[in-house]
This record gives sequence, structure tokens and C-alpha cells, in this order.
Amino acid sequence: MNGSRGHCPEPRGRSLSDQEMIKMKKWMVKGALIVSTVWGLTAAHALTVQEARGMAIGDSDARVEALAKAVAQGDEKTAVYLQALSDDVVKISKNQVIMVRDGQGTDPVTGQSVPVPDDAEDVMLNNRLRGELDTALAALKLFSPDVKVRRLAALLLLKEPDASRAPLLDKALSTEPDETVKSLVRQALAAALLSSEGPNDRLMAAQELAASRQPETLLLLNQRLAEEQDPSVKKQIETSLAAVQQSLRWGERLGTLFTGASLGSILLLVALGLAITYGLMGVINMAHGELMMIGAYATYVVQAAFRQYLPGAFDWYLLAAVPLAFMSSALVGAVMERTVLKHLYGRPLETLLATWGISLVLMQGVRSLFGAQNVGVENPAWMSGSLQLLPNLQLPWNRVLIIVFAAAVLIAMALLIGKTRLGLFVRGVTQNRPVASCMGVNTARIDTYAFALGSGIAGLAGCALSQVGNVGPDLGQSYIVDSFMVVVLGGVGQLAGTVYAALGLGLANKLLEGWTGAVLAKICVLVFIIIFIQKRPQGIFAMKGRSAEA
Repeated sequence: MNGSRGHCPEPRGRSLSDQEMIKMKKWMVKGALIVSTVWGLTAAHALTVQEARGMAIGDSDARVEALAKAVAQGDEKTAVYLQALSDDVVKISKNQVIMVRDGQGTDPVTGQSVPVPDDAEDVMLNNRLRGELDTALAALKLFSPDVKVRRLAALLLLKEPDASRAPLLDKALSTEPDETVKSLVRQALAAALLSSEGPNDRLMAAQELAASRQPETLLLLNQRLAEEQDPSVKKQIETSLAAVQQSLRWGERLGTLFTGASLGSILLLVALGLAITYGLMGVINMAHGELMMIGAYATYVVQAAFRQYLPGAFDWYLLAAVPLAFMSSALVGAVMERTVLKHLYGRPLETLLATWGISLVLMQGVRSLFGAQNVGVENPAWMSGSLQLLPNLQLPWNRVLIIVFAAAVLIAMALLIGKTRLGLFVRGVTQNRPVASCMGVNTARIDTYAFALGSGIAGLAGCALSQVGNVGPDLGQSYIVDSFMVVVLGGVGQLAGTVYAALGLGLANKLLEGWTGAVLAKICVLVFIIIFIQKRPQGIFAMKGRSAEA
């Protein structure tokens, strides 16, 4: 089943026996004869009016049969016509079939322009026919000059195997120059022959599929295993299943680690602002989630403004939304601190109750302005799609970029707190307010700056969350408890501990979900945190200095 017709590799390195080699050659000769016959007819036969009508009208079975014949012919006009059917631009009248694009009619048989009759009706397609069309187009694209198109076509045919397309796949295999595409076509051919009536064909197909690294092969082999009656074929299918599962295992492991890192980066963004307002200032801010919500809605407003006034630059709206989300949440945080919280320092229970009331006011305000339903925030084009690393490992670009964004915010915050004059004042006021005041530091102003900074970072977290989830009035409620757990577990006032705790909780959640499920994983993590805090109340990293004694 490979391009040279020499041999078919087996999963455990065993060479084919002479008898199997003879059977393989007979099978290949048979396939070559079929291909030569089909392609000889193709050269002499083009799309006809009757064939075009057969694919456009009639019951589903007849149209599927007509599609299969069209794929066997494989001429250029057939490919154009099938694409027009897939695009819903084909109309049919009593005597002719017409492709209509931009109001202009084209005859699919002759390729000439024709008028569109008034009585022309749209061709109706159900889900089954659309699936058959997609597969038929993929089969024809196996001969595209673009290697990427051929690769995608081979993948689609591997997912949707059909024994009737074996001659076409064998023809593509004999002419394919790219080794990667050739391997996929070989696997698609094996998948098509896995349901063959001959047990030897099924046996060789199962052997070929053992080398597959595609997740779709697992489903295909499992389905065949449930139906297989021949003991030797059944044993080979089980062996091939084990080989495919082993090849996909690393992709699953790396996928779990990436998902955990993604969750950890989101928790880190959420908890960084709280690390300042709670960890450094001692304020139990129950409105922290609503400050995130404000950042998310600020992103939504910027998106709406770009869509209306700058549609050509829509893909760059997020670059404008990031500073606006920070400033809007920072402004609300500064107002909160100046009007309410400055009177409550040193009284954590009262700050908890006050900020809880403020959170209710903010949620109701958002409901009044934007409504109670979630609003839609779209990903820019450069954040859409995914990065394909392995056949079963795709990294969504929005998640990858949020991890990078979280790292950038962390670095900027660490430099601000550790290397700037404002950071020095914040650390001085946090560690010993009376001495800082005696040294000439305006402690009230520093309190406002610090709280606004923590609130602004919460806004950045909301901006990031708008790219991976729903934006609504209850956005912050899902993360407030987790963010407090991150700060407490990492150590109050310790940025390094916040990083370790966020990534650790994210990874632990996703690793445990694979064993216990999402709910039990959450419970296990919570129990671990309770036990850890009982043994080490100061968290992973203990606070140093006079503040640790307060």
C-alpha cells in the first residue's frame, strides 16, 4: 500500500511472509487495473448535463451514487461544479443546471455564460449530501498542486473512509511526491479497505493503520473491532489500537500540561491585582471580581467602537482595549479607596462587608447599562485558530497569547514594585506606615495609587478573560474564590508565591480532572489547600520584615 508497492510495514518490525507478499502484490495489481480503467475513461469522458442533474435533484441515495461516479471521473469541470454545489450557488430549471455567482449564470458542462431563467430554483442539500460533497471535493483535491491542500484532503478522507474511493487514493499514492502527504494517503487507503469483504485486505489495512498518529484512526479501529469476526484480523486490530494509543500518548500529556498552564496563567492574572490590594494592603476586596468585569466590558465597548467607526482596523481593537481596561478599572478602584476604604484600614471584616456591597452596586450598574445577558467579544484574526504541534495536540492562539500576556504583566508588575520610586513607597508604607510618614511619604496618596494599581491589573485580567469566555455581569464571581486561594497559598504579599500557587493550582486541577472529574478535582484541591494552610499558615513564602509580626 505504499508508493513503491514493495511492502506494508507492520507494527512490531516483523517482515511480511512470502505468502502475504504475494497477496499484497495481487491486491495492488487489481487496484492498478481498476485505476487505469477509471482514469482511461476519465480522459475520454467529461461532465454531462444528465450527470449534473443527477447530482442536483432526486433522492439522496441516487445523488450520492452520482457523486461517487463524479469523483471517479475527476475532471476539472466536475470539481468546479461540486464546489458550486457546496457553495449553494447552483440553480436548476426544467432543462438545465446553472451555476450563479454575482448574478451571472454559467453552464457547468460547457463553461459558457448563460441567462438565468425566472423559474430557476435553488438546489436543496441535506446534511448527508453536504458531508458527501465535502468528502468528494477532498478526493478531487488530492491532485492539487498545493501540498497543504493535498494534506488536508488526505486527512479528511482518512476521517471519512469509503471503499469506493480506493482506486482514486491508489492513483494519488502513485503520483504523490511529498512523503508526509503520501503517508496520510496510504493511511486513508488502508482506512477505506478496512471494511473490505476480504479478510486479507482487512488484515493488511489494520497493519498499515498501526503506524498512524491520527486520533481519528482510534475511532475507526474501535468501530471495526466491534464488527470483526475473523480472529487473526481481530488480533491485528487490537495490536494496531495499542500502537496508535501509544503514539498519541505524548500528545495527550502535553495537552494536559498546556491546559493546566493556561488555567494557571488566568488565575495568575486574576490574583496579581489581589496580591496588592489584599497581600500588600490588607484589604479584603470582595469587589475584585467586579473590577475584572469592568475591564471586560471596557474591552467590549472598544470592540463596538472599532466595529462602527474603524471597521478596517477591527483586528487591532484589542491593542486599544488593553490600556482602556486598565485605566477604567484603576479609576473605579481609586474612587472606591478614596470614598470608602480609606476609613476602614485595619478593620478587615468591615472592608469585606463594604466591598461586598460595592460589588453588588457595580453588578447592578452593568446590568442597567448593558443588560443582564452576556455580550459577545470576538477574537481578532491574529488570535483565532490554533498551532498544530502534534496530530492530537492543537494549541489555541488565544490561550497561547494569554500565557504570554500574563508573563508580561507579571514582569512589569515585579519591575514596578521592585525597581521604581512608587514601588519603594508602596513597600515602605506596607511594612511600616508611621515610619514612612515620618520620612515624608504621603501615605494616603500611596494607598490610592497602590489600590488603583491592583484594580487596574484586575481590569487587565478581565480584558484577557473576554477572549476565552463569556462577558456578563457575573463574570467575576467565578474567579474571586480561586484568586483568594492563590494569594493565601502563595503567601500574603509575595509575588513569587502568587506565581507558584497559580500555576500549581492550574496544573493540579487539570491533572486531577482526568482521574476524578471536574467537581472532585476542585474538592481535592480545596482540601489540599486547607491542610497546607493548617501546617503552614504563612503560605509557600513567608512575609519578611516588620509586617510579618503585625
